[in-house]
Amino acid sequence: MAAAKQFAVIGLGRFGRSVALTLAEMGCEVLGVDLREDVVTDLGDSLTHVVQGDATDEDVLKSLGLRNFDVVVVGIGQDIQASILVTLMVKELGVRYVVAKAQTEAHGKVLSRVGADRVVFPERDMGARVAHNLVSNNVLDQIELSPDHTIVEIVAGDKFSCKTLRQLDLRARYGVNVMAVRKGDRVIVSPKADESIDPEDILVVIGRDDSIRRMEIQ
Repeated sequence: MAAAKQFAVIGLGRFGRSVALTLAEMGCEVLGVDLREDVVTDLGDSLTHVVQGDATDEDVLKSLGLRNFDVVVVGIGQDIQASILVTLMVKELGVRYVVAKAQTEAHGKVLSRVGADRVVFPERDMGARVAHNLVSNNVLDQIELSPDHTIVEIVAGDKFSCKTLRQLDLRARYGVNVMAVRKGDRVIVSPKADESIDPEDILVVIGRDDSIRRMEIQ
């Protein structure tokens, strides 16, 4: 099994906390950074590491070794100036992929210009959804039906290809059901068990969140 990805989440408000906890639940190594002592204490047992510090201080950022992380998420809340500054400094430190939270379209444009590789808007991208997409590059979209159930579109890839749905037996292995299979421009709704899956096919799957996560990371 491949080594777990490493993530750093700077700013552990509602959005950052949701991203960090979901990543941790998915087996990733997560460093959380926040200025508030109570937040750091509260998440101390849930994340791999949690550091209390001012992320706008360049020396603090340098001490975190952020270049070693696969992704850094800048989830700083209302302080737009701080989010822009931290995003800029994180990119200057050599981080490969930076995801930054924006409050407005204008804020998002500035974040992109200072180096953010991806800009997310909490109103449109729930923290947990962002986390799933970061971990599972083959997940194209995700719709939360309830707090416990989700529909995902996932690229079959090598993992699920060259077999029929009967052979894959995803319901028995992971507890999920395949609602449809998209083959190019053709969509097969309620596919039969003998439907053969190709690497580029897209599976539309429904299941409990824990079942979906298990399918994504195994």
